[in-house]
Amino acid sequence: MSAIQDNQDTSVSPAISSDVFLHLLSPLEQDLLNEYKLLSQNLNTLSGQLAKMASVPTPEILDNLRVLERKMAIVFTLLKASVYSIFLQQQLHDEEGGIVLAAGSE
Repeated sequence: MSAIQDNQDTSVSPAISSDVFLHLLSPLEQDLLNEYKLLSQNLNTLSGQLAKMASVPTPEILDNLRVLERKMAIVFTLLKASVYSIFLQQQLHDEEGGIVLAAGSE
């Protein structure tokens, strides 16, 4: 076994070890460790809340997405109409040019 595994096998659980060795720390170090513990708990709570929010979309977000979807459909329709109009104008312009060339060659 390696030295790391030996240390892991002989160590006590973190809850016991923190209580046993707590008296070896200065009050400032103890306060700092307590703040880190509180921060860790708060981050875990925040992580859980974010996971919950991400898994279930809120009605407000869904309503906003529906409005956005309608607006995007309108924009897409207008874009298609504009492109179609440009193609028609180009086709008419090409046909008129052909007529003018044919009339000019007579």
